[in-house]
Amino acid sequence: MRILLVEDMSELSEAILERFRAEGHAIDLENDGAEAEALLRHAGFDLVILDINLPTMNGYEVLRAMRARGDRTPVLVLTARSEIDDRIVGLDVGADDYMVKPFDFRELSARCRALVRRRTGEASNVFTQGDFEFDRGARRALLGGVDLELRQREVQVLELFLGHLGRVLTKDEVADRIYTFDEAPSLNAVEQTITRLRKKLEGSPLQIRTIRGLGYIASIVEA
Repeated sequence: MRILLVEDMSELSEAILERFRAEGHAIDLENDGAEAEALLRHAGFDLVILDINLPTMNGYEVLRAMRARGDRTPVLVLTARSEIDDRIVGLDVGADDYMVKPFDFRELSARCRALVRRRTGEASNVFTQGDFEFDRGARRALLGGVDLELRQREVQVLELFLGHLGRVLTKDEVADRIYTFDEAPSLNAVEQTITRLRKKLEGSPLQIRTIRGLGYIASIVEA
């Protein structure tokens, strides 16, 4: 997942960043509401984790602005506001889920996975096709019961393609979804990652093809 965390409490934000990066996700941080809203106008994410009490522009205002311009990115509101009225306001202005601080990191991760699954129409964390299986929660792929031993980047790319089956993705789009703003991605590195992933997927029903001049497309090939 490519995630934007909007949180101004430094200790909490660092803990969330550490947790999601350890799970293999690309996550960026903004601690100012107005700056987060400006970023969301120009960059795409799979999920936004949004605090409410933010400087310059509160979370409700950020969320209203997103929905007003048609941005349907899943948003999980994470806040200390625990009153029912606060939850109702958050959900009514467009939040997809609402968690109250303090929280359990395992639940936060699970709720984030559920929101992204819902967006892509998946009912389960586990994608199964023939003898191929990918567990989004465990970040592990099996072919014929054998672990493919994917690297972190390969898991990110696999998850991305499984969420966009049948759609052409450019190298730039792939890079945008697997690297944070603090990293220095290269299109050559993207190509190398996809090449390694293809080799490990040989014999599986999942095929990633190159569309010359456009990018890549993943599809399920019937045996």
